Amino acid sequence: MVQVADKDPRIHELELLRRKMTKVALEKGLSSAESVKISQQLDALLNEVQKDKPN
Repeated sequence: MVQVADKDPRIHELELLRRKMTKVALEKGLSSAESVKISQQLDALLNEVQKDKPN
C-alpha cells in the first residue's frame, strides 16, 4: 500500500512546519509573532492539502 506522504510532498513540509512551530512556541510562547506566522503557514498548507484530498 502506498502511503499518503509518498504521494504528496507537502505532507513532509507539514511535518517540518509542525516541528518548527512546536519548537518556537516552547521557546518564545504561543502568541509570539514567529509562532503566529508559522501557525498561519501551517494552516494555509493544511487547507491546501485538504482541498486537494480526494473524497
